[in-house]
Amino acid sequence: MGTAKRVLRYIQGTFDYGIAYEKGKEARLIGYYDSDWSGSEDDMRSTSGYAFNLGSSVFSWASVKQSSVALSTAEAEYISATEAIAQAIWLRFVLSDFGEEQVGATTILCDNTSAIAITKNPVHHHKTRHINRRFHFIRDALQNGEIDLLCCKTEEQTADIFTKALPRDRFEYLRRKLGVISAKHLEGSVEI
Repeated sequence: MGTAKRVLRYIQGTFDYGIAYEKGKEARLIGYYDSDWSGSEDDMRSTSGYAFNLGSSVFSWASVKQSSVALSTAEAEYISATEAIAQAIWLRFVLSDFGEEQVGATTILCDNTSAIAITKNPVHHHKTRHINRRFHFIRDALQNGEIDLLCCKTEEQTADIFTKALPRDRFEYLRRKLGVISAKHLEGSVEI
């Protein structure tokens, strides 16, 4: 009940917020993903989330998944990466239909170097045997040049906003980074 009240208070205080779209920005797709390994104290579910920027517009999604196997943090991040990479491949397909073909690989940023090592190094197979083979399509996407998985600083991980409770200043920083701003900031800047 307390969580529901917090959500309703947040919605009430952000009626005038939205995503700002700026013309003239490069239409380059960049993604962020993160996982909060077993972050829920009640049921030990991991929360994973990802966000994609295309110029100034943002596509974002957060989801909650439960793992049937005890996983390490890197493995939880690796499984979370499959959702983000599948979304990136789909967005690349949709964008090409709209005439915004992504020529180079889509950069996807993660703050876990171990998860990146699992995707790029087949030697890790023996450590990740219990991970379902369907998650290993990431390697194919890397080899085909569709995506490029890179490390980013935890402080710059935009997807953190979907996966954990944050202090107010960090939350507001990441919200701005997603392009979500108050309409009050746009007054006088719209040409008709």
